[in-house]
Amino acid sequence: MSVVAAGGSQAELTARYSHALMNTFGAPKRVFVRGEGVHLWDADGNRYLDLLAGLAVNALGHAHPQVLGAISSQLSTLGHVSNFFATPTQIALAERLAGFVTANSPGLEARVFFTNSGTEANEAGFKITRRTGRTKLVAMEGAFHGRSLGALALTANPAYREPFEPLPGEVTFVPYGDADALVAVLDETVAAVIVEPIQGENGVVEPPSDFLARARELTSGVGALLWIDEVQTGMGRCGDWLASTASGVTADIVTFAKGLGNGFPVGACVATGEAAALLGPGSHGTTFGGNPVAAAAGLAVIGIIERDGLLERTTAAGNRLAAGIMALGHPQVVGVRGRGLLRGVVLADPIAPAVAEAALDAGFVINAPRPNVLRLAPPLIIPEAEIDRFVAALATLLPEPDEGPEPPAPQSLVEPVETQP
Repeated sequence: MSVVAAGGSQAELTARYSHALMNTFGAPKRVFVRGEGVHLWDADGNRYLDLLAGLAVNALGHAHPQVLGAISSQLSTLGHVSNFFATPTQIALAERLAGFVTANSPGLEARVFFTNSGTEANEAGFKITRRTGRTKLVAMEGAFHGRSLGALALTANPAYREPFEPLPGEVTFVPYGDADALVAVLDETVAAVIVEPIQGENGVVEPPSDFLARARELTSGVGALLWIDEVQTGMGRCGDWLASTASGVTADIVTFAKGLGNGFPVGACVATGEAAALLGPGSHGTTFGGNPVAAAAGLAVIGIIERDGLLERTTAAGNRLAAGIMALGHPQVVGVRGRGLLRGVVLADPIAPAVAEAALDAGFVINAPRPNVLRLAPPLIIPEAEIDRFVAALATLLPEPDEGPEPPAPQSLVEPVETQP
């Protein structure tokens, strides 16, 4: 398609969108045409600070030169061969991910199944659980694991589930972080327990600090698998390669995606120990999963995070962000949850969607996963000055508790550019 055919104003492109795409996401809030580092530009030339990173995907920001170089180099060498064959990048990325998953259990065998997304990674995990010979699964209230039928069966939100029932599996939901509730439902008929180290879609909610360790103990006691979904929390997002590493546990299944490819579609399901052998020839497959270009993107992301010390930097930046927001002393801010650069700003009133809209008008991309929670998941490379700029702006975007649900939307904070990108 020519540049002319692909271009147009915000209004023109939004109208074309409404006729060309299925209405699964509603009308787009903006049409973005360019990204660089931590910034985005819309079709009308306005610049935004990206504090969502494509839902925790663009860990290294937009158009990172080393990631682009790795993708371009690999694509110009070898782009796709199917999984009848292997490539060096595929093998190397699998080795790195296996090492992350077994960090607390050196020497434990781990094997990887590559996918194109987090949902597909969780589908692979679901199939692994079936190979145990058991069919019961335990998931958490507030959980989100994807939109395909298998992943949706493990997702708690009735609004997502009910239109598509009956869903696969025998799934029991228990309160997130409640070890006693796990005890009540676990027995030798349970195939696996699936849990997120932090529930991002539920408003950036963390369980008690000992919950994952208790879940590991309880699942091992009945011969069930422990499955940790690190799709949103992994790849440095929370200050470590896995958000679950600090708990000291090693899961039987770990699923990755989002930040792994910095925008290039790639996911992975990693299984350890006996679970690593449960899928054999013919039991699962993918055409594009683990293709050499996706693997090159993943290796580049890992290399840059290591080279630039971004795990430590993410922890420091996240602490600065949370401390700055709390230091505002604003009566709407109840607290800041999460770790690293996955943060939830808890508000006193259910005004988060209106605040997110005001923030967008003011040149900041955030979202509201819950009526009273703002989610912040900026690129791990975000400068301190940009963190401070957002914190200062947030004070103007939040209304006083008695001002009602509609916060101000200061348009003047949007930074226009004179030349269309």
